[in-house]
Amino acid sequence: MTDVVVGVDGGGSKTRVIVGSPSGEVLAEFVGEGSALSSRELEVSASTIGSLIRQALDSVEGAPASAQTIVAGVSGAGRPSAQRALLAALEDMELAEEVIVCGDGEIAMYDAFGEGAGVLLISGTGSIAHGRGPSGQTARCGGWGPYVGDEGSGRWIGQRALAIVAAASDGREPATELTGSILTAAQLNDPSELVQWSISASGKDLAALAPVVFATAANGDIRANALVSLAVEELVLHVRTLGVKLFLDERAHIPVAVGGGLMMKGSLLRKRLEQRLKSAVPGATVRQGDLLPARGAMKWAAAHAEKQAQPAR
Repeated sequence: MTDVVVGVDGGGSKTRVIVGSPSGEVLAEFVGEGSALSSRELEVSASTIGSLIRQALDSVEGAPASAQTIVAGVSGAGRPSAQRALLAALEDMELAEEVIVCGDGEIAMYDAFGEGAGVLLISGTGSIAHGRGPSGQTARCGGWGPYVGDEGSGRWIGQRALAIVAAASDGREPATELTGSILTAAQLNDPSELVQWSISASGKDLAALAPVVFATAANGDIRANALVSLAVEELVLHVRTLGVKLFLDERAHIPVAVGGGLMMKGSLLRKRLEQRLKSAVPGATVRQGDLLPARGAMKWAAAHAEKQAQPAR
């Protein structure tokens, strides 16, 4: 029987499971439906995670009945009460000798920095920043959700793009190419139709307008560029706030990693963010590798299993 560890990234749209060896070698990977606690009942989330873990384990040569350690980072599991409930449900399935449940930001941090210091900025449908200082102190910034915050996120950018189009339609602002771009993306004919469209639009629908804003900005539209600049300032403020809080000075050496759909390598938002960080957070050094939270969870599980195997002193 093969000894294995398992890492889980439970998001809203999908769940990724990676089975690895105790040394951290990837042995199997499965992707299935979302399991975020923020959008699903606990029982459904646990069942989804458990089923994918069993499928992944069954695909490994030697078909281990269970794993040494599972680390599951799940969206919506940042609260202690949610962690305890999901942990109990997964432990009842007898999937591993030990199960660790945490928020999805923690496993992304582990993929980026291991147990070291750094700031992780995520901008996708929503936005949030996580940080760990040289002393081990941790903190987060943003992540207040669509009705309070999520500044610099896809949803936030989409909402403000709609407001710009409305203002331009009224004559409160100059004409902008965003009007045609947004109407085309929403498959509408007139700005007046945006009222009903926005009422039924999901967060994902609004976030889908962000790439439209970026494309319009790249074509030179002044108002679209102003919105991108505002989003960059909001995201930089997340990094600077954690830099000062955890590293005491924004000029100190601050490793930074970025993730989320809007932070793909080469994206307009990421390029401008990296450029702005040079002056706003002089000590920031942006990590260039791809971020894969499930891999971070697997690495964490492997490191934990190794520590547990060491003889007590």
